[in-house]
Order: sequence, then structure tokens, then C-alpha cells
Amino acid sequence: MPSGVLGRLSALTLSIQQLGQLPHLSNWLPRLPLPQATVLASDVPSLFREPYILSGYRPVRQEWLSYFCSLFQCHNESLNVWTHLLAIPALLLHFSFGASGLTLNVASLPLFLYMLSSLTYLSFSVAAHLLQSHSELAHYSLFFVDYVGVAVYQYGCALGHYFYCSEPEWRHSPVGALFLPGAAVLAWLSCASCCYAKFRYRRPYPLHRKICQIIPTSLAYLLDISPVAHRLVTRSWDEPVLVFHALQVVFFVLSALFFSCPVPERFFPGRCDIVGHGHQIFHIFLAMCTMCQLEAIFRDYLVHQQSGEGVHGEHFILLAGGSFFLLVLCCVLTAVLMTGAVQRQLKKKDCKTF
Repeated sequence: MPSGVLGRLSALTLSIQQLGQLPHLSNWLPRLPLPQATVLASDVPSLFREPYILSGYRPVRQEWLSYFCSLFQCHNESLNVWTHLLAIPALLLHFSFGASGLTLNVASLPLFLYMLSSLTYLSFSVAAHLLQSHSELAHYSLFFVDYVGVAVYQYGCALGHYFYCSEPEWRHSPVGALFLPGAAVLAWLSCASCCYAKFRYRRPYPLHRKICQIIPTSLAYLLDISPVAHRLVTRSWDEPVLVFHALQVVFFVLSALFFSCPVPERFFPGRCDIVGHGHQIFHIFLAMCTMCQLEAIFRDYLVHQQSGEGVHGEHFILLAGGSFFLLVLCCVLTAVLMTGAVQRQLKKKDCKTF
């Protein structure tokens, strides 16, 4: 064999040997924690237990990364996470197809704020259900953030309903005159009351906790839906958009029912732990409500986009948009203050333990 060929073979062999001495690619990649086996309700603190859900809990106080990886694990929060996680791209696709060529201007500002509020509540819900098992502080803090998302969504709905879905006679009524400030106050109140109820009451939760949560959120919804309800009662249902408005009301009422009552797991304890418990059904109906609501608001926007600025006035629309971000700030500050109260409470608990 010619010496030149032998030299090239020797060089190639040496190169292969040197490559074998390099660190393996797996050594450079982050090591993902193995999926944690789920545990029974008796294996987690009472704070993390849900009524009639007996298994499928993730162990508490694991690495943060293990809870992120639990997105692809089967546990009793899996569908709570995925129902709202999948709703985010569905909502974005629905909006992008319907709003092709839409630009952000004064007339479309409430529509974009409504869309932002919808994505906010879905994202915050996903974060809360995915990560809340990390610790007591994480549990409280993330659900406070979840309540912020709900309040922001409430006011985003109010803006969309007021500027695109309301009739002139309703806007000139006492309810219409006080609608936006009332919607903002009730949205913040629902956030504050839910945070307080979460902080104040311990399992097994008394009826006072549910009342503290439901009354402000119900009042907020009744006010926010009032322009739509007025239209459904007074207008002919020849308009196809009213079908979507009616569907959003039906889906919301169904979601509220499953949020308020632990069914069907109450009648089948332990059999709905992974699939089929009430909070999962609540998530599904709420996501369907949001999809129908987006379709209805967008159809109304297309009808009123030319006249909206003239009817409401540019400054009034901008003022309403500014109030949206003021509400976000108030709700975030409320969640931060309540988180501080939780931290102080946990420190006292630790001191008593020692």
C-alpha cells in the first residue's frame, strides 16, 4: 500500500481516537429529573388536597424543574394545565385568522385589551396548576397570581362588551353610565376577596370561603354581561352574532356550576382523580366560553369599527384603556401584599415548630 495512503489512514485513526476522548454530548445537556411517582392525598399537606380527590398528587418540595417536567406526566392537575394551555394557541389562531389586516388604533384598542386579558388569565391558570405543588409559599403566590388573571379578564370582557356589544339605550341607562368604573371596582374586589379567602380559611374549607369568592365574582359577571343580556332580550335573534353571545352565557353558567360544586367526584370519590373531576370540566367550559365570546366580540367589532370612535370619543376610549392597566397594577399590588402576609405567617409557623 502506498505510503501516502497509509499516512492518511493513520491520521484518520488518530482523529477518531481524539474524538472519542471528547466529552459526550449528553454531558453538556441539562439532566432532567425523572418523573416523580404520584402519591395519595394522605402523603401531602392538607393545603394541597382537594375534596374527594384521593390520589394523583405530586410530591411537595421537589426541584422546580420536576414540576415543569410534570407537564408531560399523568397526575390530577394534568388536564387542568392542558385544557388552558391548549386554549392559548387556539385563541391566538382564531384571533389571527379573523383579524388579518387588523391594526392597533383607538377603535381597536378595547379588542386588543380583551385579547390580552384572555391570554393573561389562561397563562396564569396554567402556571398556577402546573407549579403550585412546589411549596406552601408557591401554592399561595401562584393562586394569588391566578386571581389577578381572572380579575384582568373580567375587566377585559367589560371593555369588549361596552364598546362593541352594547346598545345606545343601554349606554344611556344608569347601569350604562356607571358600567366601566363599576366593572373595574368589582374586578379588583373579586381579586382581593379571592386572595383573602385563600389566605384566611384552612381545609376543610367552611362555607364562608366559597361565599367570599362567589359573591364578588358573581356581581362582577352580572354587571359585565349586562350589555349582552340587554341585547339578547331586546333584539331579534336574526343576527347570527347573538347565537355566539347566547353560547358564551350558557358556557359560563355551566363553568360556574362546576366551579362551585365538586361534582362528579363527590359521588365517585377516587374515581375522577386523574380525569373527570369538576375543576377540569370548569376549565373546559370556561375555555369554550372564551372562544364564543371572542367570536361574538370580534363580529360586533367589525360592524362598529367605523362608528365606534365617533360614538364613544377618542379620549374616552383611551381613558378606558388606561384604566385597564391601572386595574392590573392594583391587582398585582394586592397579590404582592397578600404574598407578604403569607410569608410572615409561614415564618411564625416555622418559629413555633422549632
